[in-house]
Amino acid sequence: MTAKAPQYGHEEAVLQVYLLGSIPFDAILRLQRRLHFEITGDRRQAAIIVCEHPPLITVGRQGSRSHIRLEAEELRLRGWPIRWVNRGGGCVLHLPGQIGLYAVLPLDRLGLGVPAYLQELGTTVCSFLTDFSVSAATRTDAGGVWAGGRLVASLGVSVRDWVTGYGAYVNIHPTLELFRQVSASPDEALPMTSLERERGGPVRPSLVRERLIEHFRARFGFSRVTLFSDHPALNGTLRRLPAPADTLKTESA
Repeated sequence: MTAKAPQYGHEEAVLQVYLLGSIPFDAILRLQRRLHFEITGDRRQAAIIVCEHPPLITVGRQGSRSHIRLEAEELRLRGWPIRWVNRGGGCVLHLPGQIGLYAVLPLDRLGLGVPAYLQELGTTVCSFLTDFSVSAATRTDAGGVWAGGRLVASLGVSVRDWVTGYGAYVNIHPTLELFRQVSASPDEALPMTSLERERGGPVRPSLVRERLIEHFRARFGFSRVTLFSDHPALNGTLRRLPAPADTLKTESA
């Protein structure tokens, strides 16, 4: 199913893109809450956040503490905090080299229900990966996006008042061995992979972000994007990454 282009009267469908660097998870939650509030009140708006996080573990609605194989002291020594979050999916280990895509969208404006939105989100990630010669697919028996029998991206969303939150976490070049510390069940660790592992070589970070944004824009029917490099809700917590591409103009919030 292809998402219907947003219909905002006679206005162009513009996607606000917050292109950020490595930023603490709690700061992103503040920004996501702010954007959710704004978009709930004005459904002509839509936004995504593209960022990375310092190491931490988030636990979604299908997750459990038993899925984390490290004891509290080891987590403390590693500097891996745990955050319990109101999104679908289980435990996700966030590491440098993993891109987070947070989407705050009015589903009613997009003409999508929750299952269809999840399908479109997974298809967006799969299409993005093909730009780097990586064949990937979603699976009916397991969440996320898979490449070569290994998980390359985790998906997990929230929906409140028909406005979405959270989204996708795509492994670009994280340290894959660390994912053994978080499992889908107490007895099984998911086989993990990354874009660079499947591709067999490095990729330019700015190109990765540019292509992910473009695939999201096109898949969900937005005519153009407006880029921001900061937001007042972040309170100066941002550490910037290089700009995604010369063709994308960045605006300050």
